[in-house]
Amino acid sequence: MNVLKTWAGASALTIALSSGLSAEVSVSQSNDPTAPIDARLVQLLGQERAGLALVEGSRLAGLVAEPQKTAKRPLFAAAASTNAPTRAAARNAATGAPRVTDPMWLAAQPAPKGDQQFRCLATALYFEARGESLHGQAAVAEVILNRVETSAYPNSICGVVNQAGNGGCQFSFVCDGKPETIGDRRAWDVAGRIARAMLDGAPRELTQGATHFHTPAVNPKWARSFTRTAKIGSHIFYRQPLRVASAAPTQIATASAPLRQSARTKQD
Repeated sequence: MNVLKTWAGASALTIALSSGLSAEVSVSQSNDPTAPIDARLVQLLGQERAGLALVEGSRLAGLVAEPQKTAKRPLFAAAASTNAPTRAAARNAATGAPRVTDPMWLAAQPAPKGDQQFRCLATALYFEARGESLHGQAAVAEVILNRVETSAYPNSICGVVNQAGNGGCQFSFVCDGKPETIGDRRAWDVAGRIARAMLDGAPRELTQGATHFHTPAVNPKWARSFTRTAKIGSHIFYRQPLRVASAAPTQIATASAPLRQSARTKQD
């Protein structure tokens, strides 16, 4: 487009000068060895001039106008509406806690890094929830961390993410046979920032101690007996009747149940 605009600008300039050039080269053609070349040049300019005369003035002006600058795409898209608590961000800002659902705060943090537990959490968020808003991804992180603190599940993040049983995996991307390839670096960076903030102590205020989630496309049996706690984005969250740090201590832990089908199958 820039080349076309440059050509159009130069053409407009040469058209304005073509009449003078035509008169100049017609003065003395008998002894000028370049006269045939000049004559052909004048002919070409005349044809170009006639062609540009057919272009509408508005279109011609657009061809020679400066290209518009495109705004740089922000790191985080606008957060989708959820039924998550609305006063949490203000409270966290006042206390200095990590504001995991605040895009400005999250983008200002250093590049995320950490040990194997950090990578397991970031990987789970990437494959299970990378299409969700910041609230939606943080909510999935809450489920994983709530399970770590529950005796019915492994006591490490990697243990929870990679847990198998009941004929499958808790997170199906772990054993679906597909390579765990990170194809979207921007989504991976966001997942890493959320994982880092959650590990650094971001409050778990979105799911009320949830230990399970699924999409509306499925209806698992365990959802009938578990307490529904929130719907954020495309996920519905439940709390199993067990004791977790961020849930009301009402009942003792029961046997574990698998999570929903992985988001990877719907997003890849």
